[in-house]
Amino acid sequence: MSKHNICNFCGKDERYASILITGKNGVQICRNCIEIAHQMVALEISIKADFSTNGISHISHIPKPKEIKDFLDLYVIGQDAAKKILSVAVYNHYKRISQKVDFDDVEIEKSNIIMVGATGTGKTLLAKTIARKLNVPFTIVDATVLTEAGYVGEDIESILTRLLQAADYNIKEAEQGIVFIDEIDKIARKSDNPSITRDVSGEGVQQGMLKLLEGAVVNCPPLGGRKHPDQKMIAVNTQNILFICGGAFDGIERKIAQRLNTNVVGFQTKKEFIFDRNNLMQYIAPQDLKAYGLIPEIIGRLPVLTYLEPLDKTALRRILIEPKNSIIKQYIKLFRMDNVKLTFDENVLEYIVDKAIEYKLGARGLRSIVETMMTDAMFDIPTNHCESLNITLEYAKERIEIASKRLSA
Repeated sequence: MSKHNICNFCGKDERYASILITGKNGVQICRNCIEIAHQMVALEISIKADFSTNGISHISHIPKPKEIKDFLDLYVIGQDAAKKILSVAVYNHYKRISQKVDFDDVEIEKSNIIMVGATGTGKTLLAKTIARKLNVPFTIVDATVLTEAGYVGEDIESILTRLLQAADYNIKEAEQGIVFIDEIDKIARKSDNPSITRDVSGEGVQQGMLKLLEGAVVNCPPLGGRKHPDQKMIAVNTQNILFICGGAFDGIERKIAQRLNTNVVGFQTKKEFIFDRNNLMQYIAPQDLKAYGLIPEIIGRLPVLTYLEPLDKTALRRILIEPKNSIIKQYIKLFRMDNVKLTFDENVLEYIVDKAIEYKLGARGLRSIVETMMTDAMFDIPTNHCESLNITLEYAKERIEIASKRLSA
């Protein structure tokens, strides 16, 4: 009787096995056992992801708060108070979702963030830089385009659609990403009292955002909700998504002054406490947001509140030249790619900062001023083949004045 080879795992004869693979020392395994082993390994990996780390596998190292702030310092000038608060909140958030399962019944809640500050003070830049440091999916959503479901505009779920697109539709990564909701103040209701009419782009949006902020499984349209009504929905769990909201809250200083029992002219109360009249924003509190028009439920789901300092002339000048990707460094690099050495006179930098203060656009205005100043040079230089270009104050003033006349004509 001839001896046949058998699978050393299940004992099946080679006559009944579709394939036998031979390993070291003659050990053999059949195709069926390979498939079973593969299923067991996949199941084990799935169990470990669900019960040990909650699935935060793509963040190999959660940076400490000081590491996050040091990284922010490379790209954002000033705003030390906001940087510290953001660094701690982000660290606690990702520490929370990487915690191992225990049974002490203590559940750490989400630390969603709201930033208040004038336009151009760096709210969006802070959020983008944090996402870059953590290397997680990041998206920016403008709250002004959102409306309550069923009305003209974008549905609340479109926020998650954009995050999915940023994560290349990797649901696990998207569920640990960061969403920056800009212009959150534009969806405030018109008064502190509940609306008696349908406010589909204000209070209605706030109500719709509650389930996203608190953490829930939301059915998200991968291609957008209304243009593709027959598409299959994707379930996204927002439990571990960090939401950062930002807004200028123009005029909220009056609400703060009223709460502090003072007014915009005199800043001394009965308690003899002197307030900084140039920066009332530093005294902001949740009740001021409620008075402005945010509903209490959404304020409660944005527990971390921070403010951004107004930018003075010194800060704007530092923003212009110091950060790792400062505006001046960007233009110097653009010209260097054409083998041209670009330089600026010191008084030109002062002129740019003065114009930015005049236009009241904050740091955002610096870029538009420099772009206006450099457009003609960037048009001519690539064909003129010069080796260097120095921007003088006379040249800068001439370019800005020409552009101003063009706009006013």
